[in-house]
Amino acid sequence: MGSHLADAFISRGYRVIGIDNLLGGYRSNVPSEVEFHEADLGDFESVKEFFKNVDLVVHTACTAYEGLSVFSPALVSRNTSHITTVALSASVRGGVKKFVHLSSMARYGTQDKVPFTEDMTPKPQDPYGIAKYASELMIQNIAETHGMKYVILVPHNIIGPRQKYDDPFRNVASIMINRMLSSKQPIIYGDGTQKRCFSFMQDVTDPLMIACETDLVDGKVVNIGPDEEFVSINELAEKIASILNFSLKPIYMPGRPQEVVNANCSADLARELLGYKTTTSLEAGLSELILWIQNKGVKEFDYHLPLEFVTEKTPKTWTEKLI
Repeated sequence: MGSHLADAFISRGYRVIGIDNLLGGYRSNVPSEVEFHEADLGDFESVKEFFKNVDLVVHTACTAYEGLSVFSPALVSRNTSHITTVALSASVRGGVKKFVHLSSMARYGTQDKVPFTEDMTPKPQDPYGIAKYASELMIQNIAETHGMKYVILVPHNIIGPRQKYDDPFRNVASIMINRMLSSKQPIIYGDGTQKRCFSFMQDVTDPLMIACETDLVDGKVVNIGPDEEFVSINELAEKIASILNFSLKPIYMPGRPQEVVNANCSADLARELLGYKTTTSLEAGLSELILWIQNKGVKEFDYHLPLEFVTEKTPKTWTEKLI
């Protein structure tokens, strides 16, 4: 996400500074024009100087691991809510004028109605969602106290080129594509009827840029990204297999604890306030992602994050490195 945003800002003539420890991304994604610092955003003393003489902060950094967060909550919360607090402190200290934050639809948890709308009371049900919502509350508190503008944007599952696809813990579409291109069947947790919406990168970047460059949604929480194609994980696998002309016979594993069954965010408020329109269908977005992974070449999955505890509920795909 950060590299696509950097491209968008650079194309508009902005000076862009990037901070990332590359825990969940590739160094090769960073545009050459970016003043890039490979640093731990969780360490205030190490990063505070990078926020000086900065007008706008777009905070997309986090360990976006809903499933893993149930078994590594310390890791995920540190790299979600804690780093948000550090970024806020550094922003206030540096005199930043506006703070734009990408939250997650994990904030909503299980609701009585789908799609989720911004007026619903958040009910996060995994440590990642809890950390994301805690981040929102911290942003509202600190920004309002110290006179800094802020926006909280809530995307769906983001897909697109440059996505980390050798990560066994997240990015379901990329995991499926990497496996199918390796002549392996996709792995599905539960019965595969759980439903999601997927946002192509550009359909997140476009409304985000409007939110950054205008005051249309200052002080608001706004869902962004497509809400039209609400598909099951089974259907996602079928779409990828169809594009690849792959003979599909998914491998089903036990469901993961605390997984929301149906998660989709309404984009109506974004349509009203930001003039949002979906530009890329799910099939077109998957096709671009597939082409990018094909060009990069398939990879072995890298179990780069620790499981803080293992119980009978921990997926065997992780403990036995089956992905």
